[in-house]
Amino acid sequence: MARTTVARRPNAGTKGVPRADREEQIVLAATAVFGSQGFAATSVADVAERAGISKPLIYNYFGSKEGLFTACLHRAGAMLAEEMERIARGDAVGLERALRTLEGIFTLLEPQPWIWRLFFDPTIPRGEERIAAEIAHYTDRITALADEGVREMMRLAGADDPLDVSALTSAWLSVADSLVSWWLDHPEETPASMTARCLRLFHVVLGAPLPSALTAD
Repeated sequence: MARTTVARRPNAGTKGVPRADREEQIVLAATAVFGSQGFAATSVADVAERAGISKPLIYNYFGSKEGLFTACLHRAGAMLAEEMERIARGDAVGLERALRTLEGIFTLLEPQPWIWRLFFDPTIPRGEERIAAEIAHYTDRITALADEGVREMMRLAGADDPLDVSALTSAWLSVADSLVSWWLDHPEETPASMTARCLRLFHVVLGAPLPSALTAD
């Protein structure tokens, strides 16, 4: 379970540390704790202990547990979206872009798998305005990238039905989430081996012949 081991930083957050550095230190620690234990099971004291600082310092910087969680979502969402955008700017198209995206996510998450779980934690107080806004922002940003990739793949196949694009985008987002979640439950898989597994799975699914009843027309 090497991927989920979090090193503690004793004596961090001492006097003289620049505010920006101290905030980053707290967010890094909080992301690991929230992502591993869940929002409801995590206390500010847990984060303070992991970061090696005092509880009042966290409240001074972030105002509340919810404010701290919002900062964690912002960092995690930006990292995921920026990695996907980096791949989108490259030359890969169609299925290759899909695989490169998954490979990028696996590589990004390997040293910090907990950041993926932040967005799917069932104990998140989604009625809290800041948290809901942060989740919505990055969900929209990532969905737009998925829609762009699917439209590109559909055009390559000579298809452009808007409802087909919508349906396939929804399916792709679910497939990607399922594959990443499965991988997080199998820490023996490296990013390279998981990418190879995805390629095999896609080959099986996409290479399978359609049932005769569907090809008759």
